[in-house]
Amino acid sequence: MPKTAMIRARTEPTLKKAAENVFKKLGLTSTEAINLFYTQVKLHKGLPFEVKIPNEATLRTFEKTDREEDLVQCKDTDDMFKKLGLSSPS
Repeated sequence: MPKTAMIRARTEPTLKKAAENVFKKLGLTSTEAINLFYTQVKLHKGLPFEVKIPNEATLRTFEKTDREEDLVQCKDTDDMFKKLGLSSPS
């Protein structure tokens, strides 16, 4: 079927640029990404991801990380597993 329907939407320029940079890395045009999203909505009969309001603990964590507080820095995956108290898979 020919693609003749038009979609028009407004968004913030910085959001558009950031999203288009991701699409480019994935080898997609904006049109292809929109069609992919619409296809997934059709297949899922809804949004293809969970949408919910974060709870208070999550909001506090987002605020802290935005301020770069309580971040755990790891040298590599072995260091990350050690800090998590897990055995490294390597």
